[in-house]
Amino acid sequence: MVQACVEKEKLSFIRLQPFYSVKDFRCGDPDLDDFIQNRASGFQKHLLAVSYACADAETGRMLAYCSLANDKVAVGDFKDKTEFNRFRKKQGFPNEKRLKSYPAVKLCRLGVDESAKGQQIGTTVLDYIKSMFVFENKTGCRFLTVDAYLEAIPFYEKNGFRFMNVEDHDPHTRLMYYDLMDLCA
Repeated sequence: MVQACVEKEKLSFIRLQPFYSVKDFRCGDPDLDDFIQNRASGFQKHLLAVSYACADAETGRMLAYCSLANDKVAVGDFKDKTEFNRFRKKQGFPNEKRLKSYPAVKLCRLGVDESAKGQQIGTTVLDYIKSMFVFENKTGCRFLTVDAYLEAIPFYEKNGFRFMNVEDHDPHTRLMYYDLMDLCA
């Protein structure tokens, strides 16, 4: 099956303000729909997360959204220090950069409107986020993390995300990461 792809020039990314109201967004996941319709503005107002809309540049219709917050990759994300040290070595951190945690941004939510599914909008949103933290980064940020729903894991893997550790204890999600240095290589 060949998927249609939206031309990136026809999209705009908008940082949503706390007063912004979203009512007609439907991605098919009740939790994601509820967040953008009812809770995102409160998270933004209290400086807990920032949401961005990916909209059709001509009509202004929201095709997707994401919500981001600060995060870190730390020893506590791994079953033990040995596993964390293997992770650090795999990422190429020299010994003098052996920190107990590394800066990251958490992709808290990502939803694509049902009308835009199959058009690679989700991948476009991820590319936008990655570029934000590589080319326009205002602070240090090495990783993009996500607690991926099990059914979304293939999507994240296709977009370069890897599992943080061998197994997770959460039966509904898997902790995954994207190393932003992959874009700098």
